[in-house]
Amino acid sequence: MNPPDRNVGFMFPGQGAQFPGMAAGLYDVNGPFTVVMDRVFDLLGVHGRRLRRIWLSGKDIDGFDDASVAQPLLFGTNCASAASLIARGLQPTVLIGHSVGEVAAAHVAGVFDLETGLSWIDRLIAWSARVPAGGMLAVAASVDDVAPHLRGSVVVGAVNARRQLLLAGADRDLDDVRAALTDAGFTSFRARARQPFHSPAMWIPDVPPLARATLHAPRTRLWSCYAQQPLDDGRARDPSFWAGQPAEPVYFGPTLDRLLDTDGPIHLVEAGPGSSLCGIARRTRQVAHGFSAATAALPGPDAAANRAAQDAVVEQLAAGLAR
Repeated sequence: MNPPDRNVGFMFPGQGAQFPGMAAGLYDVNGPFTVVMDRVFDLLGVHGRRLRRIWLSGKDIDGFDDASVAQPLLFGTNCASAASLIARGLQPTVLIGHSVGEVAAAHVAGVFDLETGLSWIDRLIAWSARVPAGGMLAVAASVDDVAPHLRGSVVVGAVNARRQLLLAGADRDLDDVRAALTDAGFTSFRARARQPFHSPAMWIPDVPPLARATLHAPRTRLWSCYAQQPLDDGRARDPSFWAGQPAEPVYFGPTLDRLLDTDGPIHLVEAGPGSSLCGIARRTRQVAHGFSAATAALPGPDAAANRAAQDAVVEQLAAGLAR
């Protein structure tokens, strides 16, 4: 189904992209999507049954942005949406994910199965409960711009574009840094995260489920936003690489630029919920000038709109209209 002159890439969002009821309109309507979500909830046991109720309610409950809710739901909807698109004939030639989105991309690439991915997330959730209260701050500035204003536990947690960063740290330190950035004329806002992802506080000493699992080489080309290059077989099979990701910065913007320069022209499909990664992609030189394209498959909470978006993506690429 992929047009002969264009590769297709799946992008998977991470923490901060979640919203109540994300992609829930596909449940019990789209068979492959439903199968994956049911498997996710079943593997999570009692917690999975609670997550299913929260997700299907569409309510923005207190704690929705906590790792215990957002991370497994993001992982699940990313993987389920990819399964849905693949079942309809859309075969990705390249994958890229942001934060937990890279874990979903690894599953889609065949590095590990759903159970192993969820075991990794379960260990992350358990560790998150021990980390001092913190979060992430989105800033419209460059790394050099924010450097003089970083203090305490605050570090650069993600580089999403040249002037689009996420800072991570303890709540009090983030408040101080935000005040300093405001005084310096920079715009910022708190991201939807209750933990300081991609800061040293999130270093997990060990992840036994990964050490016990059999990890595989990617079957599909997988660009890592930590390595900033396609994931080689050795790193893909290394449990410590995956275990260290919550404490390492995410270089999504620079990695996406390299992907587009290397693997383009390409039609990027944001397979997971929302359109945050499409927004980043559309500001790149390659997409802005029409050499590549970016489309969201699940743009918002409206069920009909999500189903229509998936239909449009599949039909557009089937017709070879992505120019």
